[in-house]
Amino acid sequence: KGALGVIVVVICGIMGAISGSAFTGIAALGGIMIPELRREGYSRGFATSLVTCSSILGSLIPPSVPLIIYGWATGTSILAGFLSTVVPGILTIITFSVLNIVYARKYANAPVVEETVAEEKPKSKKKVIIESIPALMMPVIILGGIYGGIFTATEAASVCAVLAILLGIFVYRRLKAKNTLNMLRSTASSIGSIFMMIFFCLLLSQAMTQLQIPQMLVNVFLGFTDNKYVVLLMVNVFLLFVGMIVNDTTAIMLCAPLLLPLINAYGISPVHFAAIMVVNLSAGCLTPPYASVLYFGMKIGHAEFGEMMKNTAVFLLIGYLPIVLLTTYIEPISMALPRLFGLV
Repeated sequence: KGALGVIVVVICGIMGAISGSAFTGIAALGGIMIPELRREGYSRGFATSLVTCSSILGSLIPPSVPLIIYGWATGTSILAGFLSTVVPGILTIITFSVLNIVYARKYANAPVVEETVAEEKPKSKKKVIIESIPALMMPVIILGGIYGGIFTATEAASVCAVLAILLGIFVYRRLKAKNTLNMLRSTASSIGSIFMMIFFCLLLSQAMTQLQIPQMLVNVFLGFTDNKYVVLLMVNVFLLFVGMIVNDTTAIMLCAPLLLPLINAYGISPVHFAAIMVVNLSAGCLTPPYASVLYFGMKIGHAEFGEMMKNTAVFLLIGYLPIVLLTTYIEPISMALPRLFGLV
C-alpha cells in the first residue's frame, strides 16, 4: 500500500532529469496520476499535493535550469552545480516517499471512482515497456553525455530536442505540423521573456556592483557576526522570503551576484552555495504568494487551496525543510560528488 505514490515521486525525479523544470512533473503526470491515486483511496488534496510537491525535483535532479542560470551568473562550473544537488534530490525522493507511505497506510480510504476520459484498450506490460524505452533513453543520453564529457549542458539540450522531435514524428507519431507550430510559438514566447528578464537583472547587477552594495553587505555581516553558521541561517531565511515573491530564475539572477562575495568571505564554496540556493528557492514554487507550481497543481488536480495547502505544508515542513538544513550545514551532502569528479 502506497506503492503508487512512491512511483509518482520517482517518476517526477525522472521527468526532472529530462526537462530540468519544476513544472514538468505536474504538467506531464498530474492529469494521469491524480485520478489513479484517487482510485487507490487517496484524498484529492493529498494526491494533488504529492504530485505537485514532487515536481520540484525537476529543479534538483540534473540537468537543472536554475543551476545553469546560477553557473552562468556567477561563473561557477555548471557540471559541479549539477552534481551538488544530486544527493539532496535523492534525499527528497526518500523523505517524500516515506511521507506518502505513512499517509497511505494510515489515511487512505476505499478507492474512489471518478469520471475520467474514455480509456484506451489496455496494452500488455511487454508492449508498454518496449514503447517506453526510446523516451526513457533521453535522461541517459543527457546525463551520460554531460558527465562523460561528450557535450556541454547546452549541447545536451540541442541533442535531446532533436531526438524528441524525431521520436514524436517517427516512433510515437503524435507530433504533427499543428502541434509543432504551437510548440515553437510557446517556446519563442518563453525564451523572449527570459531574455528580457536576464537583460534587466544584469543591469541591476551591474548597478549594484558599481555602487559596491555587495561589499557593504559583506562589511555589515562581518561586523555583526563571524559565525558562518549564523550567516548561513540568515541567508536561508532571506532566500526563503525571496522565493515566496519571485520565481527561482529571477531570484538567482538578483541574489547570486549580491550574496556570493559574502559567501566567499566566510570561506563557503560557490558550488556548495549553488546547492543551498537552488534547494532553498525550489520551495518558493510551493509557498504563497508566488507559489506558481502550487497554483498550477490546483488547476490540474481540481483541488481547493485549503486542502492543497494543508498537505503541502506537511511535505515542506516534515519532508523538505530537513533537506534544506542538511544541505546547508552538512557540506559533504552537496560537495562529495563534485569532489569525487575533481570539479572543486
